[in-house]
Amino acid sequence: MTTAMSNNERPGQKLGLLMCVALGMGNMIGSGVFLLPRDLAPLGWNAVIGWGVSIAGTLCLAVAFARLAKKLPGGSATYTYAAAAFGPGTGFIVAWSYWISCWTVVATLAVAAISNLSILMPSLGNAGAGTAVIAIAFIWLFTLVNLMGVRRAGGAQLLTLGLKLIPVVGAVLVALWLLGTGDAPTPTMAGTKPVSLDSIGTAATLTLFALLGFESACVVGDRVRDPERTVPRATLIAAAATGLLYLLSCTTVTLLLPLATLEASNAAYATFFGTLVSPSAGQAVALFAAVAALGALNGFVLLQGEIPRDLAHRGLLPAAFAKDNRFAVPWVTQIVSSALASLVVYANYSRGLAELFKFMVLVTTSTAIIFYIVGALAALKLEHEGTIKASPAFVTLTILGFLYSCWAFYGAGLDASLWSIGLTAAGLPIYLAMRRSGPAGREEAAVA
Repeated sequence: MTTAMSNNERPGQKLGLLMCVALGMGNMIGSGVFLLPRDLAPLGWNAVIGWGVSIAGTLCLAVAFARLAKKLPGGSATYTYAAAAFGPGTGFIVAWSYWISCWTVVATLAVAAISNLSILMPSLGNAGAGTAVIAIAFIWLFTLVNLMGVRRAGGAQLLTLGLKLIPVVGAVLVALWLLGTGDAPTPTMAGTKPVSLDSIGTAATLTLFALLGFESACVVGDRVRDPERTVPRATLIAAAATGLLYLLSCTTVTLLLPLATLEASNAAYATFFGTLVSPSAGQAVALFAAVAALGALNGFVLLQGEIPRDLAHRGLLPAAFAKDNRFAVPWVTQIVSSALASLVVYANYSRGLAELFKFMVLVTTSTAIIFYIVGALAALKLEHEGTIKASPAFVTLTILGFLYSCWAFYGAGLDASLWSIGLTAAGLPIYLAMRRSGPAGREEAAVA
């Protein structure tokens, strides 16, 4: 097995609490909140309840992951949590599935950026090979940024975070101002679906996409200073703060714009500002929303490189995936991951921009949920064995997080669930081959 320098040995690359919170919030605030009002609008009050369910479920998962991070601070959480409870085989499959979710998120965010830019350039709203090529170009632009070093990628992430918050917080402030002056449209849910369990489940799955990434600090645990304290705190803060912003902001947009207007919009926040403030404000927000999607794309490109690199160091992927360039970046992994993301975009561009986004949201979410389901089970198993000392309240919250994850996986629908299961199962032959290939694939190397 190739011996490579671990993240702990890289000087000057440790992240503190603020940087970890920024990583989590930066990855969460991407395309979801800006485009979801269009998909959630027909669901009416189901969407509001769905947000509440998603935020509560995500916070339950964040509590479980925070406790796991305190006990298992090293390595990438995508492998270490499952491996500690269920062995290296489960750890590999969970890490593999989460890696898939990362590069499918990258593809989704590239499409989201195009969707928001279509407000400024309407021709981008038409599905076609040209639109797909532009989205793919964004993927490779930020792959290049990441290939130039983690610090450059982190700088790009910080630069975009403040811009992301402008339209999210601004929508709430505009609504409060208009309601205070009496100029706001009458809030309405006219024409939407009645409240039902199925519709709430659909809304919860869609809204969970906007909360993906709360665990980002856990995934890069080796890059964090004092991870036993920093990662749990950052995970909880990012999940709570972003969830509250989403609930207030997205519901505001849904309530104050007519259903037909939202369904016809490729960029709901831009339409909100363009309708209620001014056309120029709408164009500015479209640009901010595109920047937000690209900033999150940058963050997930960073994550998509770290997971296979970690597996390769454990002997569970070929050594090539552990090779770093002179900027300490796993260049083979980044190129392979971005090529797969590009393939997803190009292979599905004929669905149309709106349908492509919704389909990839469901596939990405259902794939990431595998990590959440197994992570919650790992926390429960380790608590039962006494490895984790926890209160009955922790057990209750973890069970709720597990049940929520299972429900959200079901809510993704058969098509998306089959895609996620199939993509995850594709890793099994690789794991078995690596286990048979020699010492690099043995369990002792995998858990070292």
